[in-house]
Amino acid sequence: MLSLAIPSKGRLKENCNAWFAERGLVMEQTAGARGYRASFAGLPDIEVMLLSASEIASALLAGDIHLGITGEDLLREEAPELKSRMHLIKPLGFGFADVVVAVSQYWIDVATMADLDDVCAAYAQAHRRRLRVATKYAQLTRSFFAQARISDYRIVPSAGATEGAPAAGTAEVIVDITTTGATLRDNGLKILDDGVILKSQAQLAASLTADWDADTRKACEALLARLKEGALYTALAAELLT
Repeated sequence: MLSLAIPSKGRLKENCNAWFAERGLVMEQTAGARGYRASFAGLPDIEVMLLSASEIASALLAGDIHLGITGEDLLREEAPELKSRMHLIKPLGFGFADVVVAVSQYWIDVATMADLDDVCAAYAQAHRRRLRVATKYAQLTRSFFAQARISDYRIVPSAGATEGAPAAGTAEVIVDITTTGATLRDNGLKILDDGVILKSQAQLAASLTADWDADTRKACEALLARLKEGALYTALAAELLT
């Protein structure tokens, strides 16, 4: 069967359900309201799995599922080499969030990544250790900082509220997601002028490493046709054949 994973809870799940319903596909959970399997009426060859948003990104990368809906930020963090591992079929128009670099609003002389580079170098010289960047997005951070030619920093993995790291004294800079910037401002932080790493939204994505046989391809084509997105299957099929 073709496996499709969607978020198991929260606003992303609600938005997914609404997106499918608007296109005539009503999802029914097969094991009750708390079950982790679902199906679409009229599409018996498709198994819907309910996973966390981060699990969906991991499962797509591993080839454990054929299709998944999750944030592009999670997909690109999980697979920096995304183009060879996944195919982004369609942005879905919900789940918007920006991955950004933010510093203290009191750093009045720091407005750009070039300014931050100067601070990193001065910090390393003055303190004999590298400036700390708290984030859950280590891969995206490393790539973006490398493009800005910043090397005098170290990543501090964040397991909680990343925006609180500077106030707690565990980091000087953060890389995190934001929708309005309000939470950052409430914590005395500002986004660098050129510090938007990624403008993310929910994506319908396909794993290029999953086991795609004739039946699963046919089921995928049928699903996209029911979603009135049949033309998008052509691009996916071309990726699967390379």
